[in-house]
Amino acid sequence: MARVIITGGGVSGLSAGIYARLSGHEAVIYEAHSVPGGNLTGWDRGGYHIDNCVHWLTGTNEKTDGYRMWETLGALGAGVRRQPALYSVSDGDRRVSLHRDVEKLRSEMKSICPRDGKEIDRLIGAIKAAQTFCGLCDAPKATELRLLPYLFMSARDLSKRFSDPLLKTFISSFLSPGFGSIALIFVYANFCAGNADLPAGGSLATARRMAERFTSLGGTLHTGVRVLKICRDGKTARSVLTERGEDAGDFFVIAADPAAAEALCGAPLPAALRRMGTNKKLMKFSSVHCAFACSAPLPFRGDEVVVDGDGCFTLREYSHEPEFAPEGGNVLQSIAFCGESDADEFIARAGSDAYKRAKQMIASRMYGRIVRKYPQLSGSLDLLDVWTPATYARFTGGTSGCYMSYAFGSGYIPRRIGCRIPGLDNVLLATQWQMPPGGLPTAALSGRIAAEQIDSMCRTRRTRSVAAN
Repeated sequence: MARVIITGGGVSGLSAGIYARLSGHEAVIYEAHSVPGGNLTGWDRGGYHIDNCVHWLTGTNEKTDGYRMWETLGALGAGVRRQPALYSVSDGDRRVSLHRDVEKLRSEMKSICPRDGKEIDRLIGAIKAAQTFCGLCDAPKATELRLLPYLFMSARDLSKRFSDPLLKTFISSFLSPGFGSIALIFVYANFCAGNADLPAGGSLATARRMAERFTSLGGTLHTGVRVLKICRDGKTARSVLTERGEDAGDFFVIAADPAAAEALCGAPLPAALRRMGTNKKLMKFSSVHCAFACSAPLPFRGDEVVVDGDGCFTLREYSHEPEFAPEGGNVLQSIAFCGESDADEFIARAGSDAYKRAKQMIASRMYGRIVRKYPQLSGSLDLLDVWTPATYARFTGGTSGCYMSYAFGSGYIPRRIGCRIPGLDNVLLATQWQMPPGGLPTAALSGRIAAEQIDSMCRTRRTRSVAAN
């Protein structure tokens, strides 16, 4: 048995700890924040609950490896909420939704614009090909060739293949126009196959279930404790230095942002990971959010993408989680994406009077945009909170306030970077940044891979644990 010390109690760190315990190793997690989960979190304001993270969780189809991983991690203990549609876009009286039934999606798109029928059929064919690629349906492998054209298109490029303005908006507005269209196809494919749904109870409840799974297995979780550095003797790490003192271990997992990881271990990270930062096909992003208490009936369910003269934003309502609001109320949240430079500007101004004024202006403008789209909500929305990239940077330490890793453009094929750090014998990475676009499944899988690597190294080296001393 080895003693594994994990820096970071987000999804990657919790996953690494759970899998380390399942392999019989001692596992200790240090998390700087007061609660585990990282970005998988939520908070309460004025009797309402604000959910920060999950818009969909890949791995909710019981036939998939992802589902088995989430079950192992305890994430799905309260079940799964399955929405009839992932998102919708409307234009006057016309409306199109990403329905769970892919044939219903085909029919609805064709009813909006019959002359786009051939392009719609190609899109549906690509969705089914992606399902085959992911093992979500039985179909000839040759159908996967239908995905090739989408590798070299952005969402904007794909939208231009449709003639109807509403269909163009439907395609280009959900992720981002510059995002690779192949990413959009795979989101569609997973949702339509029942593999991209919502864990019951929301983000914070999911993180708590994972933390409880870790501690129930005998893991030790320290929250509110920052790791200052990893102390090493040449190529071998010996301990971590925390705000409370030193803690020795056999293996060390850094479940953190790459910049933080490099600072902790005092050694350069894998070259492939560093090259991502200069790859022009990869983009960092964050977002600005508002949460409102809503006392009026909403004219939609689930996610609604709104496009107006000021750009694009997504609205999400939480009727699927009745405990998030008092009886008769609902939580309405907005999300507007921003690029790296805008995110860094928010972070630079954090805490200043200018930052506070900017948040007030964001809330006022978002209220105005919502009621212009839905006049019936005027006077029924009360602001609960505003959060920005600076919020993410403060609570999780993410570079540029990123809560995922990189968005990737057309022509980029994501590849996973290994967990070993060159020049260090017993320090490993477990982070969503090892494979774009990151997110919860990538984070959880990175933690599992790091734990499996440690187990393999233990068997090879016959490590004598400091825990036995």
